Amino acid sequence: MKLALALLLSISATADAQTPAPVFPTAQWSQISLQDAGWDIKRTRDAAGYAARIGVTSFLFIQHGLIVAQGGDIAARTELHSCRKSFLSALIGIAVSKNQIHLDDTLAQLNVDDNAPSLTPAEKQATVRDLLEARSGVYHPAAYETNGMAAKRPERGSHSHGTFWYYNNWDFNALGHIYEQTTHQSIYDALATEIAKPIGMQDYRPSDGKYVREPSSNFPAYTFKMSARDFARFALLFLHHGNWNGTQIVPAAWVAESTHPYSDNGSGGYGYLWWTGDSATGNNHPENVFPAGSFWLEGHLGQYAVDVPSRDLIVVVRVGSEHPAKTINKGEMANLVKMVVEASGK
Repeated sequence: MKLALALLLSISATADAQTPAPVFPTAQWSQISLQDAGWDIKRTRDAAGYAARIGVTSFLFIQHGLIVAQGGDIAARTELHSCRKSFLSALIGIAVSKNQIHLDDTLAQLNVDDNAPSLTPAEKQATVRDLLEARSGVYHPAAYETNGMAAKRPERGSHSHGTFWYYNNWDFNALGHIYEQTTHQSIYDALATEIAKPIGMQDYRPSDGKYVREPSSNFPAYTFKMSARDFARFALLFLHHGNWNGTQIVPAAWVAESTHPYSDNGSGGYGYLWWTGDSATGNNHPENVFPAGSFWLEGHLGQYAVDVPSRDLIVVVRVGSEHPAKTINKGEMANLVKMVVEASGK
């Protein structure tokens, strides 16, 4: 009820920006009315109502850099869960541009190993690029993996590096270790200085980060909280190829590489820690269909920020981790994005 009420208040707001040209938020996001944005009012309200029914606790529909509709507490800092991985990908891209990280370096060259049973010589041939693509072939137990991830984990040594995609927390956690060892700064501090401050995040602070350590592995997960409105800023940064109002924050070439599919899955493809609506092979028939050319961050319970470049559109949804009434599955999110696209203007 509160979510629906917030929507009604927000979509009836008067516009404080009338132009469809791309806009970047300054201290605050700017809003535009549905009428001035050229959106279908009924379809937008239907999409917002659907979001509430599937368990969303806050959302933002953004086009041309302007908030068209919103609901819930968009300033609340809640756990991003696996969306953390796409943020790390951006930081790695910046480090690559500074010659601090090299994608073809192997685990052996980087002196990366894990606790017993430690990595084999074959596993140590995996490269940073393999880890970014979740194709390392290292199937060591990992911190912060769900029961489902552990159940699907292949047998050690069953696939050579670079040959098989498995959504692997070991890869993602090891990348965090590699980033911190090579750049000599924490992920949380780097996120603040390299991304959050340059794009004007309103709520993020490094103290919202927490390492999750488990006996299963030497490499912790790097979890952190973020508000929906700051999450949307990051999505806007990538929608504009890493450029923020004339300043290149993440190299444009890295944005293109990281949102390009290298593997197929049930919703399209997978890039460098980013999900993509397009498949890698072109022969994939995903169960959950997202718009062509779209890419997104995705996290446990239903944390999503979906970029749809063909519409200059962003759909952000959050599910508060503390007391979630429901969790959002990928099919529901694909359906919501479809509804928002159909409601949106040009």
